[in-house]
Amino acid sequence: MIPPVRRLAAVSVLAVGVLGAVLAACGTAEAPRPARQAPAQPSPAVSRPPTLAPGPAGQAPVFAHAPRTGDKTVALTFDADMTADQGGRAAAGERFDNPELIAALRASKVPATVFMTGRWAEEYPVQARTIGRDPLFEVANHSYSHYAFTDDCYGLPTVERDAMRADVERAYAAFRKAGVPDAMPYFRFPGGCYDEQALRAVRGAGVTAVQWDVVSGDAFATDADAVARQVLAGVKPGSVVVMHCTRSAAPVTERAVRAIVPELRRRGYRFVKVSELIGATGGHR
Repeated sequence: MIPPVRRLAAVSVLAVGVLGAVLAACGTAEAPRPARQAPAQPSPAVSRPPTLAPGPAGQAPVFAHAPRTGDKTVALTFDADMTADQGGRAAAGERFDNPELIAALRASKVPATVFMTGRWAEEYPVQARTIGRDPLFEVANHSYSHYAFTDDCYGLPTVERDAMRADVERAYAAFRKAGVPDAMPYFRFPGGCYDEQALRAVRGAGVTAVQWDVVSGDAFATDADAVARQVLAGVKPGSVVVMHCTRSAAPVTERAVRAIVPELRRRGYRFVKVSELIGATGGHR
């Protein structure tokens, strides 16, 4: 038998429970609050590589070096040359690559820009992909065929005027096929040869033409010390140095780089990619 006090308490609890159920059924009970959602995070801005403003009369802009400021920066650039008609020579054993040079740059932690032909990327897709995915480097366009964009350019075959833009775009397609994710919108004319018509032809590809102000002289050189001396004598703040990443045509480049890098660092220079130099211009020619 339940004592009177305990019986009263039980009745009170039962009454409260019934009242709560009635109120809930009438909709007067407090509705559950929805879970608070975290604020949406803004999408990260897509970073675009720096380029120069278009040149006159619809021409592609041309970049040769950064402003001569007190910032002692220098860009080492390497042309990975292979023309469209050299496949037979590659099949016979001629080496148009230079993995030892790339390894030396990595060992010295030297950022660099590699101007690659599409034909080179087809011949060496694994190397193209590893260079293109290494944050130390950036891949830029050196045409697909390495044929000249003007007449009388070091004996190179010539690209027809109406095929110039397609040659540039075909190189980008070859880079994508090799697995290069983000080739830069920079283009180096084969042999460095261009005219106003060539600049107008490649403008539609959305590129900035990149030349240089320091010629290394490594093409077909046999004296690494002479190449190093020529580079060291020419470098100024903001310089772009042109060299080559092709063993058969530039066999001493790796040895020259091993001398150039420590000496420029001793002089207070910092190695950068072309994109950083172009970025320093603020888009102005």
